[in-house]
Amino acid sequence: MIARRATRALAALLVLLSLAHGASAAELSPAQLVSPAEGAIDRGLRYLAGQQRDDGSMGVGYGRNVAVVGLSGMAFLASGSTPGRGPYGENINRCVDYLLDNTQAGGFITVDGATSQGPMYGHGFATLMLAEAYGMSPRAELRDKLAAAIKLIVTTQNDEGGWRYQPRPVEADISVTICQVMALRAARNAGLHVPTDTIDRTVAYVRRCQNADGGFGYMPNDSSSLFPRSAAGVVALYSAGVYEGNEVDRGLAYLDRQRLRVLRGRVAHYFYGHYYAAQAMYQAGGDRWQQWYPAIRDELIARQRPGGNWTYSIGPQYATAMACIVLQTPNDMVPIFQR
Repeated sequence: MIARRATRALAALLVLLSLAHGASAAELSPAQLVSPAEGAIDRGLRYLAGQQRDDGSMGVGYGRNVAVVGLSGMAFLASGSTPGRGPYGENINRCVDYLLDNTQAGGFITVDGATSQGPMYGHGFATLMLAEAYGMSPRAELRDKLAAAIKLIVTTQNDEGGWRYQPRPVEADISVTICQVMALRAARNAGLHVPTDTIDRTVAYVRRCQNADGGFGYMPNDSSSLFPRSAAGVVALYSAGVYEGNEVDRGLAYLDRQRLRVLRGRVAHYFYGHYYAAQAMYQAGGDRWQQWYPAIRDELIARQRPGGNWTYSIGPQYATAMACIVLQTPNDMVPIFQR
């Protein structure tokens, strides 16, 4: 603990020295960027750990939702802990066990009766977390259930190339689709097979959702570009292996134009949007990232409650997990978030 505090103090001193000598934000290292948020991150992670039940859930209501458990697990992983190791290693294990205990025979990860925004949201975030955990600590049971969860995603892709709320290949929207494509990418990174055709069809679907202004609609032919789904659209392209090109450039330019508005809290689906925006800007790097991260970092620090949590209508566990993931993005600890 003393060594960690000393490291933080040194990082903070380096920030002050850099600014005193006129250094630009682009010259600050990841450690210097994240240093002002270390206290907020620690309080947020301690809050999440304190909310976790023995069965691995994160409390009542949405706390039992597999998406919230998966995101909480991702927040713990982003701190540098891994399954069974580090300050939050046992919390991660409990998240994994909860998700495995609630994986049905056909691979669907869901909890009957848990408050939900849509079962496939939960399945996508839960599968993502299991894939990252498997990549760090392979287990036979985990691989088998993860493979089943991935197979369910592949087989429920609709004719357009996307997914929607239920595990049926009927409708699709970009918001649910991004959850599935990130899970597929994480599974492929961990060594599981993901059909190339599934990814190619997803890319085609996401491209059809992009509007003339560079933003993304909720579905193809929806001209109402909005910040949260536009950030998700850019990350969907990145997750599918599309790192450059006209679609990415236009998407990033749209997010740039939204920056001042969305970084002052005037945006719907606040945590969801910034979760994807942080990933989009981190992948873009350069001046975009160096301007975006300090702004959202400082805003999140100001929004944190005295108890260490953040608040949102879906619940403090969800908001706190999302905030901790965003703040820890420079740590580069989780493969799916790495450049």
